Amino acid sequence: MAGSAAALGAAALYNRQRTGAAERKAPPVGRFLDVDGVRLHYIERGAGEPVVLIHGNGTMIQDFTVSGLVDRLASRYRVIVIDRPGYGYSSRPRQLWTPRAHAKLFQRALKQLGVEQAVVLGHSWGTLVAVALALECPSLVQSLVLASGYYYPTLRADTFLFSPPAVPVIGDAMRYTISPLVARAMMPGLIKQMFAPAEVSERFERLFPKEMMLRPSQLRAAAEDAALMTPSAMELQHHYRELRMPITIITGADDQIADVGRQSKRLHRELPQSEFIVLPGLGHMVHHLAPDAVASAVGRAAQKAAAAL
Repeated sequence: MAGSAAALGAAALYNRQRTGAAERKAPPVGRFLDVDGVRLHYIERGAGEPVVLIHGNGTMIQDFTVSGLVDRLASRYRVIVIDRPGYGYSSRPRQLWTPRAHAKLFQRALKQLGVEQAVVLGHSWGTLVAVALALECPSLVQSLVLASGYYYPTLRADTFLFSPPAVPVIGDAMRYTISPLVARAMMPGLIKQMFAPAEVSERFERLFPKEMMLRPSQLRAAAEDAALMTPSAMELQHHYRELRMPITIITGADDQIADVGRQSKRLHRELPQSEFIVLPGLGHMVHHLAPDAVASAVGRAAQKAAAAL
């Protein structure tokens, strides 16, 4: 037992040092906003009609900056990206962070930023937040762009694999000791799967601050989101037909994370007014692999929103 305690203590110290190094290498890139006790880190780029980008599980603002999507959109729009609670430099108070809880927080944050209407893009887990925001505040969301999303409950191995650090007490001990070590060993394979069948983009490999994903605080956020993914889809699926704004669904044809037929294609069938874009030969990370196509989808969504006014 003494040996085990010493090993865990050494792991905790090592992880603390790696966390500090990661944050020194990737300091905050934006500004901060306090909303109902949550400190949110966000960036704004460009000018014009607002476009809000919502990242998925495990990532942060840099998912959209490194991909080049922010630069492409900022030439025409006011682009806002917020680190979701627990990711990047946003805090995550202990509570149940469902997509609807995220949506209410984002609604208040955007109000502080003077945003009354926006085109909203969500990627992966972020599509659940984008949909919830549209349901909670339809007057805010002019148009939705849903990229590589998960909309209907399915049995997923990653839910069971990544959820343990979300368990109180035991999970807290794990994420400060063994979880970062396990996640670091698994990360190259997971990233490869996210991009497959395409190669991992050179910009992502070179510029994305991957060590930030291994901090205990971010591992907790990712674990909680993984645990909530299926029940969140179970709740939201009963409300998709309430969405009345223009909707664009975009996905890689060979997505190995979110099954295209059971997710994006099914949602398009349920929402016949939606536009459905399938990008051949691409996987889950469409904004990295085809940023021009995603930016064009946002542009068309903005035009549809303007036409609907």
